[in-house]
Amino acid sequence: MNTWRNASLAVTAVAVLALTTACGQDQGTNTNGQSVGAAKPADAGYGADTGYGSDTGAAGAAAAKPAGQLAVWDSKKLGEVLTDSEGFTLYRFDKDTASPPKSNCEGDCVKAWPVAAAGDAKAAAGTDATLLGEITRADGTKQLTVDGWPMYRYAKDTSPGDANGQGVGGTWFASAPDGKKAAVAGAGSGAGADVPPAGLPGLSVRKDPKLGDIVVDSKGMTVYRFTKDSAWPMKSACTGACLEKWPVVAPVDKNDTEGIIKKGFVTFDRPDGIKQQSIDCWPIYTFAGDTKPGDTNGQGVGGTWFAVSPDSKLVGAPK
Repeated sequence: MNTWRNASLAVTAVAVLALTTACGQDQGTNTNGQSVGAAKPADAGYGADTGYGSDTGAAGAAAAKPAGQLAVWDSKKLGEVLTDSEGFTLYRFDKDTASPPKSNCEGDCVKAWPVAAAGDAKAAAGTDATLLGEITRADGTKQLTVDGWPMYRYAKDTSPGDANGQGVGGTWFASAPDGKKAAVAGAGSGAGADVPPAGLPGLSVRKDPKLGDIVVDSKGMTVYRFTKDSAWPMKSACTGACLEKWPVVAPVDKNDTEGIIKKGFVTFDRPDGIKQQSIDCWPIYTFAGDTKPGDTNGQGVGGTWFAVSPDSKLVGAPK
């Protein structure tokens, strides 16, 4: 009888240990029964999620829309950015080639990065029209090229002026009018210190003069934690209107990070259906009141919101 009882206790202890350590591992499931990150394949350079920078669950690739009359958007963060006739950012892919012009984005990739069709594309005012060209894709689509680089849109850009594809996977970048990667003049060399250099990882570390080392997203925006959240069980107390002020950090591929802890780096499937990144099992957010890289306006708000250190601790929170 004692032998059976001891064996039963041992099995129970193992089960409890497995539950209480699951979120501390690189991948796991939270105690609410919500999947928080099935193992993902290594990022092939296409971006997050299934490797292409967007949820590719929808069947079929989006039909290629003509780029039309191109324009130039002067972004404070990225400098001059090339857009299509509707004002949507055009991107280039590092795994493509410009000489000879060739696209290496096929299949699921074009669901996340719809092709910008050449059609009747016209050069933006004041730009070099001779840089425009086209390639014929395997499906017969004529894709716009700029100085040889094939052009794409990003499925997660929902409004003109969005540039959510910037730096995805370390391989996707907004295009400048000459086909080069968009970048503010002088960024990374002392000028424009509030502007992140092109190609920041999905999550990385910035040294703030007041707060020290803090985590930032791919746009250089400060990442925060909420003291009313919990890591075990993983739970977010920021819902509804709260999310308008504190947008969640969308899932980031673990390989698209630099300098941060990888323990508990899992995706939180929120009850509202939104997928949220966590560090050490703590849900993370940005702040709508931060308008440019380097802002830390969310620090200490309500005594409950604080910037995140590379090891997921709250920066500057009361002991």
